[in-house]
Amino acid sequence: MAATQSGLSALPKGRLVVIGGCVLLVVYALLLLSVPFDPQLMARLWFLPGIGVIGAIIANTSGTGGGVVFVPVFNALREWSVMDLQPLQVVGVSMCIQSFGMTMGALRWTDRLYHQPEPEPLHAKVSPRDFFTVALAVLALSLPAMLLTQRLTSFDQHAVLMGYKGFSILLGIALIVSTWTVNLARPEKDRLERFDLMVLLLLAIPGGVLTALFSVGIGELVALYLFIRHYPVLLCTGAACLISSVSVISGAIWHIDAGTIQWEVVLLAGPGAALGGFLARPIALWLGARRLKTLDGGWIVLSGLYLLWLNRG
Repeated sequence: MAATQSGLSALPKGRLVVIGGCVLLVVYALLLLSVPFDPQLMARLWFLPGIGVIGAIIANTSGTGGGVVFVPVFNALREWSVMDLQPLQVVGVSMCIQSFGMTMGALRWTDRLYHQPEPEPLHAKVSPRDFFTVALAVLALSLPAMLLTQRLTSFDQHAVLMGYKGFSILLGIALIVSTWTVNLARPEKDRLERFDLMVLLLLAIPGGVLTALFSVGIGELVALYLFIRHYPVLLCTGAACLISSVSVISGAIWHIDAGTIQWEVVLLAGPGAALGGFLARPIALWLGARRLKTLDGGWIVLSGLYLLWLNRG
C-alpha cells in the first residue's frame, strides 16, 4: 500500500482524474458497441442524463452513494408509470450508473488527498494512511458480505428497507444536531482513532448486505459516522466515495450476468453521473464543512422519509 501511495503522490495534480476519465470513456464506448438498446426508448427517457448529473453531485459531495438518489427516483418513476423498472432492475441499474459517477468522484477526492492546501483554523489535513485504512478495512468486510448476499441470500426487501431507512434517518438527524452543537467550534480530528475504526468495521458487514439489496448502504453509513465524529470532509466523503465505487463496480458484475440491466437507462445516465462526479468535489469544498453536513443530513432525512412513505403498507 505504501508503494501505491508513493506512486499516486508523484502524479501531477489532476493527472489521476484524466487517466481515470479516459478509462471510463473507453468502458462507455465498449458498452455502446456491445450491449443491446432501443433508440426509441432512449428518446423517451431524454431526462435521464440530468438525473445522472444531479444524483452524482449529491452522492459525491456527501459520499453516500448514488443509490440515495437513483433508487427513490426510479421507484417514483415506476409508481408514476413513466418507466417500469422492477426492484431488482432498479438496484442493478443504480449500481451500473454509480460505477461511472462514484468512480469519477473517488478519483477526484483521491487526487485532492495528494494535493491538499494548508488547512484553515479548526480544520485538519488527512493522511493518506488514514484515508486508505478506512477504505480498505471496510471493504475487506463489506465486499464479501455484499457478494454473498447477492448470490446466496434472500431477504424481505420491504422489511429491511424500513429498518435501514429508519436507522439512516436517525443518523441524519444526529449529524445535523452534532454539527450545530458539540462540533460547532471544535477542531476536526487530525488522525483516525482506533475506536472509530472498530465501529466502522462493525458497520461494514451490515453495510455490505444493504448495498447488495439497495445499491446504497455502506457509503452512507461510513460517511455519516465519520461526519458525526467530526473528521475532515476529505476523509468522510472521499473514503466513502472510494468504498462505494469499488462496491458498485463489484456488485454490477452479478447484475450484468443475471441480465437485470436496462441498458438504455445506463447509457443515458452514466455519462451524466460521470460529469456529476467530476463537479461534486469543488461544490463540496465551496459549501464548506458545516453547510455540507447540514445539507447531507437533511437529504438523508428527507429521502428516507420519502422512501418510507412510498413503501408504506
